[in-house]
Amino acid sequence: MPEPVTLNGPRLRLRPWREADREALAAMNADPAVMRHFPATLSRVESDAFMDRIAAHFAAHGYGFWALERREAPGVIGLCGLARLPWETIPWEAPADPPVEIGWRLAPAFQHQGYAEEAARIALAHGFGPLALREIVAFTLPGNIRSWGLMERLGMRRAGAFEHPRLPEGHPMRRHLLYRLRRLDWIEATLGE
Repeated sequence: MPEPVTLNGPRLRLRPWREADREALAAMNADPAVMRHFPATLSRVESDAFMDRIAAHFAAHGYGFWALERREAPGVIGLCGLARLPWETIPWEAPADPPVEIGWRLAPAFQHQGYAEEAARIALAHGFGPLALREIVAFTLPGNIRSWGLMERLGMRRAGAFEHPRLPEGHPMRRHLLYRLRRLDWIEATLGE
């Protein structure tokens, strides 16, 4: 598997995680404002396990959720990237390839500044360019208007809703909206810009 790449945008850098980033990731995962659309905040142990899963994904696939930092002021401000979803967790009809999700998470001081959109566009370009993925999906809670609004600005299309398989029946966050973007649609939109 190739070494994980660093991706650069006008203001941002998406880079592989370093051991020294664990503290920043743990702080973000423990912040109720950051995690308000997730079932719970993460303890330090849970956050470290999350970072270990990110590292294992990079080792297996060469991409994943990158550490997000500003180019002029290094230091983790969030995460953004792509992750293959395990087949057994897919509650919707998926294409022949294992589905790949795009996701993002930013520390509160860096929200509402266009960083999530810039980072997501960088990740999509890598996914549809060098990785040649056929489709990228995203999902969020119906009440997370900022997130699904960003999905729509990225050119993703709502493709229904589903019950999240990792949440129990009756959980208030079980229902999720599903968004999809096909490579051919992304190429067409990119050429039109």
